[in-house]
Amino acid sequence: MPWNPETYNKFKGIRYRPFFDLADLIEPSAGMNAIDIGCGTGEQTSILVERFKEANFIGIDSSAEMLREHKSYETDRLHFSQATTEEVADSGINYDLIFSNAALQWSDDHRQLFPKLIKMLNPGGQLAIQMPVQQENLLNKILLDLVGEEPFRSMLNGWRRESPVLDMDTYAQLFFDGGLTDINIMQKVYPIIADSHDTLYDFISGSALVPYMERLEDEHKPLFTATFKERIAIRFPKLPAIYAFKRLLLYGKKPA
Repeated sequence: MPWNPETYNKFKGIRYRPFFDLADLIEPSAGMNAIDIGCGTGEQTSILVERFKEANFIGIDSSAEMLREHKSYETDRLHFSQATTEEVADSGINYDLIFSNAALQWSDDHRQLFPKLIKMLNPGGQLAIQMPVQQENLLNKILLDLVGEEPFRSMLNGWRRESPVLDMDTYAQLFFDGGLTDINIMQKVYPIIADSHDTLYDFISGSALVPYMERLEDEHKPLFTATFKERIAIRFPKLPAIYAFKRLLLYGKKPA
């Protein structure tokens, strides 16, 4: 899936707020061996390295486009590698901190994935994850409705991606069943104030829209884009508009 770092980073300030909220949940630990799954360009991982000065980090991302910028952030305590989340989960390597900000919503079957991640924690290890609540966010709902309609259903050969993100009760149970303590699970709204409908379209175009645009033929993209923008204008008739973007923050700790 070809990610565009420039498009994604248009909303850097908005995307960084939940990152800092997630980082605030982590307890510093001397000699902490940490992994950032879905590190993107590596900029956020470098912030973690500065915050946790006794920790060693590896940043993992499946996108070569995102990782192009990683060399400017590498240090003796921060290295990067290209791999999928699934490859990491099956690697057999353990960590003191598993961190993932806005990435695991791209991985399927969380009922299988999360127990694997929990098992990767060393005694005393911490799991800190943030994901958008896609099934509740209005732009995602508009997108899912649109791709299920003609002519776009046929243009996409019936393909659509249902969000794998589970409810808070299920994650709490997965954390508890995995033996984690200090469980902290919350949903929080990070509002986006948009002066135009294009702003809302641009926000989703850098994330959830990417796999759909990849699958559409070039001649179909203008109609899809125009129709999506029309739907946004209908659902957000008043400008400036507030988009109540919901995110899920998950934290747990393995007993020492």
